[in-house]
Amino acid sequence: MASNPLHLLEPKDCALLLVDQQAGLAFGVGSIDRQALMNNVVALAKTATVFGLPVVASTSATKVYSGPLMPAVKSALPGIEPIDRRSMNVWEDEKARDAVLATGRGRLIVSGLLTEACVTFAVLSALSTGLEVYVVGDACGGLTPASHELALSRMEAAGAHLTSWIQVLLEMQRDWTRHETYDGARAIVETHAGGYGIGLAYARDMIRPA
Repeated sequence: MASNPLHLLEPKDCALLLVDQQAGLAFGVGSIDRQALMNNVVALAKTATVFGLPVVASTSATKVYSGPLMPAVKSALPGIEPIDRRSMNVWEDEKARDAVLATGRGRLIVSGLLTEACVTFAVLSALSTGLEVYVVGDACGGLTPASHELALSRMEAAGAHLTSWIQVLLEMQRDWTRHETYDGARAIVETHAGGYGIGLAYARDMIRPA
């Protein structure tokens, strides 16, 4: 199912898997500022919506610890209902695994909590089935910076590709004359990409042809 890793990401090839983006787990994140993490996850979710990617969201232990999918993430994904499971590994839950495979996409983009466990387990299992996996490192959170980086290193060594949410967006847009996604992509950048977004907004509002 994997496509050529030398080719840039194309929306038609990709699906997004969100693993356990839940407040109960976010409380334990120490690898990144939690507000920055939320910003990045929401930006990635909006990117999937703008580019029409199939999205599978899975949650765990919603009733006993982790809580529901975080509201800001859910609002960025209208119509997506999370698949709750018991196992740490998405791939060990038949319903969640089948939902990912049913997208028919050969490239899986992954964001989740916690990097050391649920993200790593899902990624290693997805790789073993032949999927090409991209881990959005700045949209994942680990318990400590060291354990987060070690988990990313383990996934990369197994064949996963590491990326960031802004790289995913820009790689899919690639040309600002792609009018069908221009407005949506630009709005995400302006809202979520810090100084780069501020610059785009400035250029739009202040720099006009003579």
